[in-house]
Amino acid sequence: MKLTNIQLKNFRNYDDLQLTFHPNLNIFLGQNAQGKTNILEAIHFLALTRSHRTSHDKELIRWNKDEMRVAGLVEKSHTKVPLEVQLTTKGRIAKVNHLKENRIADYIGQLNLIMFAPENLELVKGAPNIRRRFMDIELGQIRPIYLYDSMRYNRALKERNAYLKFDKSKIDKNFLAVLDEQLLEHGNKIMIERKQFIQKLENHAKKIHKQLTHNLEELKISYVQNVKENFASELLARQDHDIFRHQTSIGPHRDDLQFFINEINVADFGSQGQQRTVALSIKLAEIDLIFEETGEYPILLLDDVMSELDNHRQLDLIATALNKTQTFITTTTLDHLKNLPDGLSIFNVEKGEIKKAD
Repeated sequence: MKLTNIQLKNFRNYDDLQLTFHPNLNIFLGQNAQGKTNILEAIHFLALTRSHRTSHDKELIRWNKDEMRVAGLVEKSHTKVPLEVQLTTKGRIAKVNHLKENRIADYIGQLNLIMFAPENLELVKGAPNIRRRFMDIELGQIRPIYLYDSMRYNRALKERNAYLKFDKSKIDKNFLAVLDEQLLEHGNKIMIERKQFIQKLENHAKKIHKQLTHNLEELKISYVQNVKENFASELLARQDHDIFRHQTSIGPHRDDLQFFINEINVADFGSQGQQRTVALSIKLAEIDLIFEETGEYPILLLDDVMSELDNHRQLDLIATALNKTQTFITTTTLDHLKNLPDGLSIFNVEKGEIKKAD
């Protein structure tokens, strides 16, 4: 899978931009706050209809403009697919082959990507919501039905929590049971999908982590389910507690992941280097897992992370990626990028202006 080109209209600091990409490696070179990350954000938005940096769509639209557009051409093994996402006064519009998709779940998966940004280093030691979002994004790309169930679950959860905020005397437990059924229907499917996904991810990540650590470390990924045995019975058992606290206390919206090296919890007792190696192993494992699930390698976005990794990990990352994926890198200098291939494109970025290097 390759992203041949991209067109931006009123996206962030770009008024009207068109870029054609190299099929192997593309490097965006420039100082901070010049617009490098905005390009990778635009690619992420084209793939997932969401930014990885903000949940506020208005921040993506150029100052004093009402609408914006991101479009691109995706080249797969046997076809080329034009994609387009717009933010308008009427909302979000996503198109495949110039035709509007009525459901976002039918759009996502046309362009699969793996993103490695500084915040991804928080995957191991950060808050649980970071790890839940990680599962949702990656599963949503390879299993459209998961994205559908996740959206329906979150909608049911929002409705249930809103109802729980009523005065206790006004709560109708029969109506609460109806809301519970919706939560159970999609929540059980989410937990099954997550468990299968983590098992497959662990299989790939264990092999990669052994290679990165010269067989010295054994990586284990544990899916920590908030629901221990039966969602329905546990939800019912906590009904009075939920009414008292005005929120839903049980369900996959409280799931988490834990990472272990040689049976030791990395978040609690691992070094910073070990935490970064675990994050790197997971990102590299995603490449193989997406290929296993879809038959296409994803594209890889590396947003200012090369300086966060030592030379050994940089080489492992670049060598693994370039053999499989089309890769996009943002960086302030080429000094720490060693053994670059001959086939690549370098784009100089300064004050929102992008020029391809000769």
